[in-house]
Amino acid sequence: MKRLIPLAPALYIAFLMLPIYWLLNMSFKTTNEILGGFSLWPNQFTLDNYRTIFTDPTWYMGYVNSLTYVTINTAITLVVALPAAYAFSRYRFLGDKHLFFWLLTNRMAPPAIFALPFFQLYSAVGLFDTHLAVALAHVLFNIPLTVWILEGFMSGVPRELDETAYVDGYSFPRFFARIFLPTIKAGIGVSAFFCFMFSWVEMLLAKTLTAVEAKPIAAIMTKTASSAGYELGLLAAAGCLTIIPGAFVIYFVRNYIAKGFALGRV
Repeated sequence: MKRLIPLAPALYIAFLMLPIYWLLNMSFKTTNEILGGFSLWPNQFTLDNYRTIFTDPTWYMGYVNSLTYVTINTAITLVVALPAAYAFSRYRFLGDKHLFFWLLTNRMAPPAIFALPFFQLYSAVGLFDTHLAVALAHVLFNIPLTVWILEGFMSGVPRELDETAYVDGYSFPRFFARIFLPTIKAGIGVSAFFCFMFSWVEMLLAKTLTAVEAKPIAAIMTKTASSAGYELGLLAAAGCLTIIPGAFVIYFVRNYIAKGFALGRV
């Protein structure tokens, strides 16, 4: 029994990787082979599914559109949330705790509630089917979470750091950019990670607020049905490529995420 204990983590990792392997396995098969029977590897290895994605503008522009609005959303969220979190962590004002709690409750609402209001609003002001429309819609959910995470990191920074910088003649913008932000870079990394992941995997708002020009990859993947059925191999290939950006983000912020868990804010 003791000999099996060291194998437990490896078995668990293998269990977690099984769906990813199966998705990768399907991506190198034709739809007919996928539906034809069970096989652990492709009997007729093909790259046609990936070739379709990289040559068809409808497919590869879906990834470009998704990355575009995800980047815009993350940038806007951090720019707005950083000063808001600093205010909550450093100042006390009337109703601050109630405002902080109300801000966080906005994150608890399901995106489906805001789909129709956003659709009508953006159609009226000419933002429908733009990257900015999806980015601003996701900001509504990302800012509360980001403020909450950053406030925890900022509260862990001694106030004496602020006072010392002011005594040394630093203006607030210079202090905030050169001294304070590097101190909480772990919190910024964690916040950027959660903003990216929410915006990358969210499909309802992204699909509702776009039509042609800014359609994300998640919406395109739901329209692969034809008279012969779903193109399963193409869907599997698109799914494999969709995992890659998230994997890169996790790789670069993995240490920050671990620190966030250690500080009890994530």
